[in-house]
Amino acid sequence: MNPPAAPASASLATRLRRAAGRHEFLLLLLIVALCGLIGARNPAFFSWDNGCNLLKSSVTPGILALGVLLVLISGHIDISFPAIAACSMYVTCLAARALPALDHLGLLFLLAAAAGTALGLLNAWLIHRFELPALIVTLGTAGLIRGGLLAFVGTRIITDLPASLVAFSKAQVFERALAGGGTVGLSVSFFVLVAVAVGVWLVLNRTLLGRGIYALGGAPEAARRAGFNLALLHGFIYGLVGLLAGVAGLIHAAHMRNANPFDIVGIELTVIAAVVLGGASITGGRGTVPGALLGVALLVIINHSLLLVGLASEWHQVLLGLIIIVSTGLTARRARRRSASAVPVYSP
Repeated sequence: MNPPAAPASASLATRLRRAAGRHEFLLLLLIVALCGLIGARNPAFFSWDNGCNLLKSSVTPGILALGVLLVLISGHIDISFPAIAACSMYVTCLAARALPALDHLGLLFLLAAAAGTALGLLNAWLIHRFELPALIVTLGTAGLIRGGLLAFVGTRIITDLPASLVAFSKAQVFERALAGGGTVGLSVSFFVLVAVAVGVWLVLNRTLLGRGIYALGGAPEAARRAGFNLALLHGFIYGLVGLLAGVAGLIHAAHMRNANPFDIVGIELTVIAAVVLGGASITGGRGTVPGALLGVALLVIINHSLLLVGLASEWHQVLLGLIIIVSTGLTARRARRRSASAVPVYSP
């Protein structure tokens, strides 16, 4: 005889309560509430062109955030990814200008990804081979890359981008006509972010490598004893971070219609804040792809909507600092509660 339907509904209710208590759900509610407040103050926030601009603005920090997510889950921190993105983007555009045969979108992305991966693997080798702190290594490589660009390139900006990259920057879907003439649509670069997010989610949740990354952040020695190859894990993490940085840098150049070797410098604070805001732990072992993307969405909305509500852009740094402090504090508080609940209490 089949069991009654009540337990199934009870189980569904339990799962809904658990979902409602997750950090990602609370962050989503915050984003919805913020959008409602901004839209009530200025209805232009809900316009089609503003929505497309917000999604387009989320692509570069979103791809970078997915790389940073891997590093934070592993218990490390990387601040060299903006320098890697700028270097990969600039080297790719220089190579395409010198060799017109490279003017193919697939080849350009492949070259940028390869350059970023090589620089990321350099980080991995230094961290694993010499057992150095990731923060110190990436601080050093970031200075090395930026100094090299300054010494060999200077501040020259490439304005004549490859034709295929310019065409990519103009490609849109779901176009709509504007009242004043012209059209606006969703940039195809947004689908690159979607593809990267799906790929990173699959790696973290459906592969042994993903389990190893979480294990490395939770307890490195335990991960070693469990049979995980730490050299392989470090190489995969930082190689993938470099690859994603290279792709994000090239997309950024396409959006800006020029290749500025120092255009992405300083974005590391915003990206790391977005990932932490999404629930990733600075100490490692925790973090999700939806959380990281929601963190990016919140910061992009704040950054691009202050003028719509009449606030000066300088307030962005104030809000960013408050978000970092509050989100880190809440994450640490949840971690302490989990640790306290996990310790058994014995009565005398």
